[in-house]
Amino acid sequence: MDVPELWSQIVRWLERYAPVTAAALRPPAQQPAFDELEAEFAVALPEELRALWNCCGGTDSDVLADVLPPFYTPYGAERAFAAWRDHRKNWTAQWERPACDYYAGSPGSSFHPLWIPVAGDGFADELVVDLRPGRLHGCVLEWEQETAQVLRPEWTGVSAMLADVRRALSQGVPAGHSYPTVTEDGRLDWQIR
Repeated sequence: MDVPELWSQIVRWLERYAPVTAAALRPPAQQPAFDELEAEFAVALPEELRALWNCCGGTDSDVLADVLPPFYTPYGAERAFAAWRDHRKNWTAQWERPACDYYAGSPGSSFHPLWIPVAGDGFADELVVDLRPGRLHGCVLEWEQETAQVLRPEWTGVSAMLADVRRALSQGVPAGHSYPTVTEDGRLDWQIR
């Protein structure tokens, strides 16, 4: 199943069972300027990431919608780029030589320029797509700001992440170590067990 279809199924599930979360999601304001983003990131964006940003505009900047487990709100392209630029400012001293292994999916203890943020928790932790070279190119990692590290891939790619979320929502099973629940006021909430 491709990214737009997976995203559509997730949104339809949210509209039916978690309408407050669904209402927080925005379509892209316009077609993302992928050429400009690629020039700034200095890397070609994978088709899965392009497809996500073509159908998901994230949320308003002050709104959280925990669509991705365990507590991440998806970013649209503009917000992802802003988060990446913030990392570039915060990690200036290590930007050219990050404290990370060379290959995609390997650990790191400083932010790597080839990690593209795709979702955030509203504080400083994020899900990032890892565009370093290697067989796990395009995998999704969890960046933990407080410990300044990533440990291992959470998913092999954007479509694997969305497929896991769709499966968890439709079957009531865990996505990773988180179970989907819906609060009384209609918000999706992931419970860690």
